[in-house]
Amino acid sequence: MKKVMSMLAAAAMALSMAACQSGTASGGSGVSGTFSGEATGQGGPDNPVKVTITLEDSVITDFKAEGPGETDGIGSKAIESMPGAIVAANSLDVDMVSGATVTSTAIIEAAKSALSEAGLKPEDLVKKEGGEAAAAEDVTKDVDVVVVGAGGAGMIAAITAADAGKSVVILESTAMSGGNSVRSTGGMNAAKTVYQDDNEFGENAGVEARLKAVESYSGANADVVKELAATVADQWAAYQAKPEGYFDSVELFELDTMVGGSGLNDIELVKTLAENSADAIDWLDEHGATLHNVSSFGGASVKRIHRPVNDEGKVVSVGAYVIPILEKNVNDRGIEILFSTTANTILMNEGKACGVVAEGASGEKVTVNAKSVVIATGGFGANNDMIKELNPALDGYITTNAPGILGQGIQMGQAVGADTVDMDQIQLHPTVHVADDGSANLITEGLRGDGAILVNAEGKRFYDEVSTRDKVSDAENHQTGGYAWLIVDQKMYDASAVIQGYVSKGWTVTGDSPEALAKEMGVDEAALAETISTWNGYVEAKNDPDFGRTSFANPLEGTLYALTVQPGVHHTMGGLKINSAAEVISTEGEAIPGLFAAGEVTGGVHGSNRLGGNAVADFTVFGLIAGQSAADYAK
Repeated sequence: MKKVMSMLAAAAMALSMAACQSGTASGGSGVSGTFSGEATGQGGPDNPVKVTITLEDSVITDFKAEGPGETDGIGSKAIESMPGAIVAANSLDVDMVSGATVTSTAIIEAAKSALSEAGLKPEDLVKKEGGEAAAAEDVTKDVDVVVVGAGGAGMIAAITAADAGKSVVILESTAMSGGNSVRSTGGMNAAKTVYQDDNEFGENAGVEARLKAVESYSGANADVVKELAATVADQWAAYQAKPEGYFDSVELFELDTMVGGSGLNDIELVKTLAENSADAIDWLDEHGATLHNVSSFGGASVKRIHRPVNDEGKVVSVGAYVIPILEKNVNDRGIEILFSTTANTILMNEGKACGVVAEGASGEKVTVNAKSVVIATGGFGANNDMIKELNPALDGYITTNAPGILGQGIQMGQAVGADTVDMDQIQLHPTVHVADDGSANLITEGLRGDGAILVNAEGKRFYDEVSTRDKVSDAENHQTGGYAWLIVDQKMYDASAVIQGYVSKGWTVTGDSPEALAKEMGVDEAALAETISTWNGYVEAKNDPDFGRTSFANPLEGTLYALTVQPGVHHTMGGLKINSAAEVISTEGEAIPGLFAAGEVTGGVHGSNRLGGNAVADFTVFGLIAGQSAADYAK
């Protein structure tokens, strides 16, 4: 069932507000004192956004905001930046932070509550002239490497080029770093790593199922797929004869990725991804991002996704963890990021890329002359017009994408002769939760890898939950209402800060038994109780005769939690055509000198469907390659 594109509206927010004051009318014409207010943001009603406003004669002299429950790298950016803008303007009429609308709105609503306690309305404040940024003069910069996009791929490319001794500047169209990368909730696929060896191998069924399925494979790149399968079969036989450590290999990683992408993938890019993945985990480690917790994920035959944990050992979202660390590395190297600066043109000289032209926050022209250009602007998952044109069946779906993911990097590349590939391949993610405020929130696939199940409105399982995203989404669309319930238990809750966040935001319903949960969900109690009992039996037997699931964790027991999920546009597999050196390829089949690209702006790595965990691997591996290639070219 097609979903209507959700639209955030402040009037639709379920706000819980309270305020307190310490102040009086001054001897002048205004109000002086300190006043506080709060409103519900992403942290939910139990963890609201709180603000404190200090007034002197009805002029805001200080504005503090806190929101410990807001998403790191997204809502936290609004908490950091909006207070200063409000003080500068002496007004609540300031720009919200793009991509952090819920938190931005909560800050404004909490501020309105505080003003109300002061006996003021927002319109009573006299807005300062010049409170908003004045028009700036045009800017020209000269560097070795210019990177367009401050997401994972862009920042990694910039760090790599800087470490190679090159001067670098990053242009970012939005007010914050992160792009889609900061929204990633799962982890990073890599093989073979020492961290996989910390797990006991129990995924025999997954390997056997993959090899069995390939026997009848007749899709694209069949020769490549079967050759990989033959290599994996030999590796598997050798492991069975002498089972030491955890079984995985670069070739099995490649095989899973090719099969997941229906063989449409560029095998050279897939090989580059897999062969460099373990080293990429080490690179992140060396730069402060530790991804050592390994688990299962959709489309992978074995446990391969590497995830971060917090100080309590609980799994956390990879994007909100990695992006601030990358930004710190960028800042530590003195790499300048020009935020709210939208690149629109790649400069060319005699067929070579030599810089970019952009528009700054105040409309000024920003010209960056460079020896190398790296495009890392992400895909086009937030551009419904492009989606409609390229894949009309997906018109109007909700999206998990950041607002700045509009395809501009692809269009800039095409304007200078770059080729594209797989542009109609657009992925739906099956577990997107639409909150009461209308926001679309990605629910990590790791929950299914850790043992969660999906049930429909009738309280019954309907598909292998850890199959590829395209297949699970399609099955979900065929259920009553086109949605499902994702169910986890107390053990999973205790081990995951991510799940705890979902609960604190009010997205879940809870029951101390299957019947109690069913009542809260509004589904048949007996049906859900039977479903969970049957599933628990399959977990004990390590066999799912209904849907052939091969990934099992623990039975679902104790207190149970459920939330609604539905498919949403998540990833665009198509983009600029590149080679294994991250050089952008022209429509003539030649590398465009000086032009490189990495991350979701590129196509060819994922084929028809990206596996969960491969996006972080993609932006890390190809970010490193693009940065090094750009640095080498700039010599």
